[in-house]
Amino acid sequence: MFSRQQILLAEFLGTTFLLATVVGSGIMAERLAGGNIGIALLGNTIPTGAILVVLITVFGPISGAHFNPAVTLAMILNGDLKRVDGVPYILAQIGGGIFGVWCAHMMFAEQVLQFSLKERFGPGQWFGEFVATFGLVLVIFLVVKFKRDAVAMAVGLYITAAYWFTSSTSFANPAVTIARSLSDSFAGIAPFSMAPFILVQLFGAVAAWAVYRIFDTKN
Repeated sequence: MFSRQQILLAEFLGTTFLLATVVGSGIMAERLAGGNIGIALLGNTIPTGAILVVLITVFGPISGAHFNPAVTLAMILNGDLKRVDGVPYILAQIGGGIFGVWCAHMMFAEQVLQFSLKERFGPGQWFGEFVATFGLVLVIFLVVKFKRDAVAMAVGLYITAAYWFTSSTSFANPAVTIARSLSDSFAGIAPFSMAPFILVQLFGAVAAWAVYRIFDTKN
């Protein structure tokens, strides 16, 4: 049994490494791609999927490896996490995400404090975020129920694919969205673009939970 402090530290560290990877690989990819956006996106995608496999494997037994307020919300709705634990989880995720962005900036000698100027706006991108988050949460629920030992690989592969099949490049995570607004890099999102992304992410998580209930044989 892990203590509350250990669980929250796992969520903080996991989200820190996730965002350090997302933003750091985005900076590296943009520098090396020579202006080829497709190559830069590929260079951002592979490390993100890979680190998710590692982080879920490492921190899953400690905190459940949510690293994502949308996942935490879905777990509360499903009765897998107490409501009283939801806010600390989410604060740890947001704090870890922001710290991860700052770590990436420091590693690449970028200004630590910055705001993104990259607009991500419009119905297509919002629907893309709904699809990305709906799919992610549904994958998590179904794999945990039917093949728990495959969770890390399933999530990593899903996000790797969703980077490419969704119009928004699959943020699928309010903590990631907030943190990436603080990086004016390839991976950034302008602060004014955040609110619609977060809203549809949460809606997608709730919709995924509702669909999962259809497959939940205990009901």
